[in-house]
Amino acid sequence: MVLAVVLTACGGTVPQVTPTSFETMTISKSDISVPLKFSATLKGTADVTITPQISGQLMEVCITEGQQVKKGDVLFRIDSRDKQLELESAEANLLAAEAQESSAKLEFESNKNLYEKKIVSKYVLDNAENQYKQAKASVAQYRASANRARVNLSYCTIEAPVDGVIGSIPVYAGDQVSPGTYLTLLSGNAKMYAEFSVNESILVERTEEEARNPEKMLALLPDVSFAFKNGNVYNQKGRITSITGTVDRTTGALTCKATFPNPNGVLYSGVQGTVVIPIDVKDVMVVPQNAIVKLQNKSLAYKVGADSCVTSVIVKTANISSERDLVVTEGLEVGDVIVTVGANNLVENQRVIF
Repeated sequence: MVLAVVLTACGGTVPQVTPTSFETMTISKSDISVPLKFSATLKGTADVTITPQISGQLMEVCITEGQQVKKGDVLFRIDSRDKQLELESAEANLLAAEAQESSAKLEFESNKNLYEKKIVSKYVLDNAENQYKQAKASVAQYRASANRARVNLSYCTIEAPVDGVIGSIPVYAGDQVSPGTYLTLLSGNAKMYAEFSVNESILVERTEEEARNPEKMLALLPDVSFAFKNGNVYNQKGRITSITGTVDRTTGALTCKATFPNPNGVLYSGVQGTVVIPIDVKDVMVVPQNAIVKLQNKSLAYKVGADSCVTSVIVKTANISSERDLVVTEGLEVGDVIVTVGANNLVENQRVIF
């Protein structure tokens, strides 16, 4: 309420009237939703650094920077002629080995039949069996060589491992590349996560059962928002989906990830902003921020006494606040009347007449 205030020095004999506007409030307990804010950086839930598996000349760059691609889309092509020849050679060697295996098998089966009829010795049978085993081993070896050559040939075509958006491309067709050469970053952006650090006690006080079941603990946390640096808030809510199991020794905080859906691809890896977590605080004394006067390292509130004079009291506030309100933990009691609007203009023992 806005009051016309008559100010008179309490206990004085000469009244002094000053027309000033004040508002007061009676302290009570209520609930408050406090937005906790943490600096965060966005990353794709499946950011993949694309590098070649083999050496060769880059023949074709099939994508452009910022392009949206699907899993399986061709990104790059490397000269495949040598790898094709290696595969053909390996397959030819495999065919020859299979032919030798077939001959060795026939020889072994023939000698086995002759041995049973006691026409050939055990030595001849064992020798035929050994040659058959060697032929089988050769087939397995050449088959592995052919498979390896086939895989190496497939490496000449580099495909997208996930859906996402293409980052910068520092290479060009004609460049010589090798394993480890950075080709691009594919950001799997169907979902994005914001990584941030937070004190564990702020999120939730975990019971022993919840500590054993992290999914249950995460389910207790509220939906979160992401605010860009320009102040705009992303139009879809996210969820905290992971909390590290250890506290960082340097910062004393846990690393958290909040996952946000990104169906329209408007979120990008590397974007910095703020994760906002609404925390509900129950049954506390809530006062407007302008009711608290900062004086050096103290926080003061002006309490209106029974004689209508104001007295400053030192208060303590919780380390949480909304945009407009503070939570008072010490210095005030339920039923106290304090000045809100105009508190900065008061001095000790001024009289406020309602």
